[in-house]
Amino acid sequence: MSLFTPIERPPDHPLVNFELIDGPISILTLADSERRNALRIELALDLEAAVIEAAQQGARALILRSTPPVFCSGGDLDDLVQPRASLSDIARGADALIDLAIPTIAIIDGPVIGAGINLALACDVIICSPNASFDPRLLDLGVHPGGGQLRGLARRVGRQGAIALSLLGDRLSGEEAALCGLAWRCVPQGDAYDLALQYARRAASRPPEAMQRAKQTLDVTVDLNHEDAARMELEQQQWSIEQPWIAERVADLREQLAQRSKS
Repeated sequence: MSLFTPIERPPDHPLVNFELIDGPISILTLADSERRNALRIELALDLEAAVIEAAQQGARALILRSTPPVFCSGGDLDDLVQPRASLSDIARGADALIDLAIPTIAIIDGPVIGAGINLALACDVIICSPNASFDPRLLDLGVHPGGGQLRGLARRVGRQGAIALSLLGDRLSGEEAALCGLAWRCVPQGDAYDLALQYARRAASRPPEAMQRAKQTLDVTVDLNHEDAARMELEQQQWSIEQPWIAERVADLREQLAQRSKS
């Protein structure tokens, strides 16, 4: 039995703006700038609901961004002293992102702090601007990192980087995050959305089942030895070349190559 009173949220997830644009591409915007998009239970539940809606509406790629100036300031300090929900419930938004079968892209254009790092790590690709900063800082309060943050950091920046950030109190600028592998690209302010949309449109143009299987295969095989990983990949590759879309896409590619040779 839960020690916390369930928090009822309206179905329209008011703290997370939802758009579905061409592709279809889902764009989720954390919209609680008054509280610096703090990872309160209300925001977590609204994010979970928005992610579920994106999946139900058939999104083929998802972009997560936030209203400025802060991407996410981490957990709410009042909730830390007097918790209103379990830690697992506060992780539900990030967990929903991790569970998505489609590619997900986070746009970081400001500070991301403490538990807010988990929202960025929950996405497959991070694009940031020089305005971004990554600062776990949980242990400044004596709070052990949670929600898979240590594992997520270690997988992106290695054990040394995870220790430097989480245990030694280091922080990364946007440029440093890209150099260390925490972010994929650091681009000038205002360009991150265009680049994310470019990636999302490319992803959405590809056969969705092939994309979903490729993401699943990557996640399953990343820690396997070469022989086992290659076997699993070959099984999925064989499945893919037997699909009906192959002939059509090969024909389209040949037409494109023919047009280029004439120009």
